[in-house]
Amino acid sequence: MKEVSEAHVVVSGRVQGVFFRATTRDVAIRHGVRGYVRNLPDGRVEAVLQGERGAIEKVIAFMREGPPGAFVMETAVDWRVPSENCDGFTVRH
Repeated sequence: MKEVSEAHVVVSGRVQGVFFRATTRDVAIRHGVRGYVRNLPDGRVEAVLQGERGAIEKVIAFMREGPPGAFVMETAVDWRVPSENCDGFTVRH
């Protein structure tokens, strides 16, 4: 069994109201990544990504660009030991 990695990602810019969360969810599911994505009150988007490191890196690469209509100014990534066991990938509200 492969080692499970976790990344905490916070993206700033024009990232709310542009289907950022839904598209991130779709990309994560496609790559077998578990976790969640949510809007933050200050206009940023936060995600917790769990799975194989290579798969997580593919989701982060997407998040650095975002979907059409998004303008990503900054992407902060913090790799850490998994803090919880996520089942599937969800959009949190």
